[in-house]
Amino acid sequence: MASKSTQTLAGFRFSPLPAWVPVNILPGLFLTAALFAIQIAHLGLATEIGNLVFDAYQRVHPRPYETAPVRVVDIDDATLAKLGQWPWPRTQVAQLTRTLTQAGASAIAYDVVFSEPDRTGTSNDTALGQTFAQTPAVTGFFLTREANSMRPQLKAGFAISGTDPQDALPNYLGSIVPLPVINESAKGSGFVSMVGGNDGIIRSIPLVSRIENELVPSLSIESLRVAQQAGAVLLKTTSGSGELDGGEAGIVSLKVGMFEIPTTRDGQLWMYYTDPVPQRTVPAWKILTGALSAAELKNDFAGTIIIVGTGASGLRDLVATPLNDRELGAVVHAEALEQMILGRFLVRPDWAPGLERALLLLFGIALSLGLAPLGAIRGGLIAAVAFGCILAGSWLAFRYYLFLIDPTFPAIAILGVYLADTSFSFYREERARAHIRSAFNHYLSPEIVERIARNPGQLELGGEERDMTVMFCDIRGFSRISEKLTPHQIISFLNAFLSPLTDVLMRRKATIDKFIGDAILAFWNAPLNDPDHARNAALATLDMLAELNVMNRDYSRDKTKTWPGEVRIGIGMNSGPCFVGNIGSAQRINYSLIGDTVNLASRIEGLTKVYGVPIAVGSELASRIADFALLELDLVRAVGRDAAEKLFALLGAPELCADPNFKELVALQNEMLTAYRAQNWAEAEAALSGMRTAAGRFGLEKLLHLYADRIAAYRVVPPPADWDGVHQATSK
Repeated sequence: MASKSTQTLAGFRFSPLPAWVPVNILPGLFLTAALFAIQIAHLGLATEIGNLVFDAYQRVHPRPYETAPVRVVDIDDATLAKLGQWPWPRTQVAQLTRTLTQAGASAIAYDVVFSEPDRTGTSNDTALGQTFAQTPAVTGFFLTREANSMRPQLKAGFAISGTDPQDALPNYLGSIVPLPVINESAKGSGFVSMVGGNDGIIRSIPLVSRIENELVPSLSIESLRVAQQAGAVLLKTTSGSGELDGGEAGIVSLKVGMFEIPTTRDGQLWMYYTDPVPQRTVPAWKILTGALSAAELKNDFAGTIIIVGTGASGLRDLVATPLNDRELGAVVHAEALEQMILGRFLVRPDWAPGLERALLLLFGIALSLGLAPLGAIRGGLIAAVAFGCILAGSWLAFRYYLFLIDPTFPAIAILGVYLADTSFSFYREERARAHIRSAFNHYLSPEIVERIARNPGQLELGGEERDMTVMFCDIRGFSRISEKLTPHQIISFLNAFLSPLTDVLMRRKATIDKFIGDAILAFWNAPLNDPDHARNAALATLDMLAELNVMNRDYSRDKTKTWPGEVRIGIGMNSGPCFVGNIGSAQRINYSLIGDTVNLASRIEGLTKVYGVPIAVGSELASRIADFALLELDLVRAVGRDAAEKLFALLGAPELCADPNFKELVALQNEMLTAYRAQNWAEAEAALSGMRTAAGRFGLEKLLHLYADRIAAYRVVPPPADWDGVHQATSK
C-alpha cells in the first residue's frame, strides 16, 4: 500500500501536494501584505478608487438642500445682455455692493479678483474702495506657486491650539491680490483658489493655506468671519485636540465665531454637494435694475452671506464636482458655507484609516486561512458575503453618519485573496492532472516496451497507416466530482479508477495512448498486429463497464479509497484507417495516432451523453461486430464533419442477441426509426410507447425522451420535405 507521502500510479512514483499544507495560504497572505503596503504608502491610484466610491455615494444620496443664509449673485449672460459686457466700471460693482448691504447682507464676498485698474478710470477704483469701507465686503485673491512679493492684506489672524500645522499645509510662494485701494478697506480677504484631484474633480476645498510662513484663510472662511464680525480664527491641530496625530501635526478643525468646522489634516473641508437648487442663485441684473423691490431684496438677502460670481459665457469660473461636470465656482463656495452653518459635514474620522487597515488584515488573513479547507464554492459564498458587508457598512456609515469609510482596500483584499487562493488551488489541481498525463505519456503495453528495447531506432519520428480500432473513455460529470475533492483526493480517485480499467484494456490487447486527465485514449492493432482488433475492443469496453460496476460496489464501502459515490463513464469507438507512430518533435516524442477515425471516435464519445448510453460505436465498427448486441441510435452529423454517421449502442456481447427482450427492443427501435425518418410522427410515437418496457430493461429511458422531444418539436416546426433523417449535433 502506498505511503502517505508518496503514491504509486501504474509503476510511476510521484509526491502530490496534500490538500491542506501551509503553502496554500501563501498567495492570499502575500497579496494581503502587498495591499497593506500600498495602503500605508497612500499610492495615488488606490486613493482615486476610494474617491470614486465616495463620488458614487454622493450621486446616490446628495445632501438634501436646507434653507441657509447663503446666496449666490450670478453675473450671468442675461445680466451682461442688460447691463453691458464685463469688466464693468467699478462704480457698478459699488452699486451692487451698496444695494446688497442696504438689503441687510451680513457679508458680500467676491469670487472675483480686482487685480487690475478700472479701464474706464482709476477714480472708480477709489470709489469701490470707499464703498467696501462702508459695507461688509470680502475680497478674493489667487494663490500662486510663482515667487513674488505680493501678499494679501489679511484682516484677521489665526489662533493655534496645539502644534503649528504649517508642515501639513501646501506651500504657496506668492499671490495675485486686489488693488490696494480696493482691498485695504474691505472687511475681509480670502483666497478663491481650488484645486481638484488628478481627475480635476473638486471633492474638498481648502479652508486655510499658507504663503511661505504666513497662514491665509479661504474666501468662505473669511465670509463667515465677517458675517459674525468675529476676530481671529481658532485653528485646532491634532496635538491640541486629543485626536490621533500619526506622529506629525495636522489640522483637526477651524472655529469661526460660533461655528466649528471639521477639516482634513491639511485644512480641507470635504464637500457634500446638493443637487442643483435654483433658489440658491439670483441673477445680478435683478438687483441692479430694480426688478426686485426693497421688500423682496430684504426678504432674499437680509442676514445672508452673498457670494458674487461670474457665470456668463466666456467668464465662467467653472469646476467639476462629483454631481456636476460644470459647476460655478461661487456655488462651491456657497455650498461650503451652507455646510458650515447647517453643521452638515462629511467627516473622515481619525480612526478611519486604522479601521480600513484592520479590516484589510482581518479579511485577508481570515480568507487566506479559511478558503483552502472550505473549497471554492463555500469559500466563494463567504467571500461574497464579506464583500457585501464591507460595501454595505461603508454605505451605511455615509448614509446615516456622514462618515467616509473607504471600502476599497478591504474589498480588494477579499476579492483578490479569493481569486489568488482559488487560482493557486486550481493550479495545483492542474499540476496534479499534468503529473498523471506526464506519467502515462510513455506508458505503453509490455509488448511495445519489448519491441522498442529490441529496436531503439523506433523512437525516431515517423509512422505508418493502419486499419485500427480507437476508443475514447471519459468520466461523466468529472468537473462536479473534482469540485468536491482536494487535489490529493482527485489523484487518489483517478489512481483507483484508472488502474483497474487499464488492466482490463491490457488484457484485451489494447495500447494505451494517453490519459487526458480523467479520459483514456486507447487503440488496437498497433504497434503489433491484431487481426481481431474490432472484437477485442468491443469485449474490452464491455469488460470495463463490468469492472466499473464492481468498483462502484466495493470502493464506495472501502474507507481506504477515495471514491465519490456512483461513477459513470461514456465510451466512444470507431474503426478505420489511422496514421500511427512516433509523433512529436526532436525533443519530445509520443507513440500516438491521428486521423479522421480518431476524431470521429472522440465525437461519438461525446454523443453518449446525448443519447444516454454508456458505449456508442460508429457504423464501420458496428459492421465488424455484427454479432454483438447492437442497437441503432440515430443517423447523426457530428460537429466539424460533413458526412452523416450511423450511430449504434453496444449493449452486450453476442450472447445477448438471443435474449427475447433484446430482440423486441431492436424490432421496435427499427420500426420507430423507419417511421421517424419518413416523418410519420404518429407511428413513431406509437413505437416509442410500445418500447418503453423493453427500453427500461436496458436503461434507455433518456433515448426515448430524446426522440419524444424531437417528434414534439417537429410537429410544431416540421423538417424540410427533403429531410434525410440526419440529426445535426450541436456540441462535441
